[in-house]
Formats: sequence, C-alpha cells, structure tokens
Amino acid sequence: MTDPNASSPDADGRPTPPAPPQGAPAGAPQPVAAEPLSQEQDVQWASFAHLGGIVGFLPSLIIWLVFKDRGSFTNAEAKEALNFQITIVFAYIMGSILTVILIGAFIVWAAWIVSVVFSIIAFLKAKDGQHYRYPFAIRLIK
Repeated sequence: MTDPNASSPDADGRPTPPAPPQGAPAGAPQPVAAEPLSQEQDVQWASFAHLGGIVGFLPSLIIWLVFKDRGSFTNAEAKEALNFQITIVFAYIMGSILTVILIGAFIVWAAWIVSVVFSIIAFLKAKDGQHYRYPFAIRLIK
C-alpha cells in the first residue's frame, strides 16, 4: 500500500518537490525559523539592549524586534530597556516644549544624565544575567 501524501515520481523518475505554501510563488525559498540564542548570546544581546539606551531608543527597539522570539532573557530585558527609553523620549519632548520658560533645558539635561546612568547600571546587571527593572518607566510594551 502506498502513502497518499507521498509525492509521486515524474515521468523521468525524479520525485516532485512539495508544493509551495499558499501565496508563495513557485520556486520561492521556504522560510527558515531563526535558531534560538545560546545562553551567552541571550545575555549579551540583552545587555546591549540596555547599553544602547545611551544613544537613544532605536538600539533597544531593533534588538527587541530581531531577537524577541529567539531568547527569553533578551525579550524581557529589551522590552524593559525600550519602555525606559520611550519614557526618556517623553521627557525630552516635555523639556523641549518647556525651553520657552528656560526650565526645559534643565529637564533635557537631567533626562540625558538619568538615561546614561540607568542604562549603564542596567547593562552591568544584565551582563551578569540578572533581570533589571528601571525605577521609573511607562510600560507601554508588555
């Protein structure tokens, strides 16, 4: 008895390739799932997500989008770093608006100092494999 799901050979004796997924053109390469991160890589990318906060929110966002499904530690830490950096962006915006009454320059300066200090602290904790939770952050990404 033959398997009804098995591909039958063509006239020249070669088996027919499996059908492409729905919506994919014939001959298109099959998508390959990304390999999970090793423990060392997971810790490394999680710590880089925090350290990237020194230059802004983009490093945290990129690391979270690329590695969120590949490492649980990176997923958690990159989300935490991204939420903190979004909070800092809000502080920058508020400070920029308030520069009209001169207190805004102080707010922007303080936000930058806080961002650098807490990003370094979080980097040091994450590189040791410890979860870090910022003392204040608007948690928009759950």
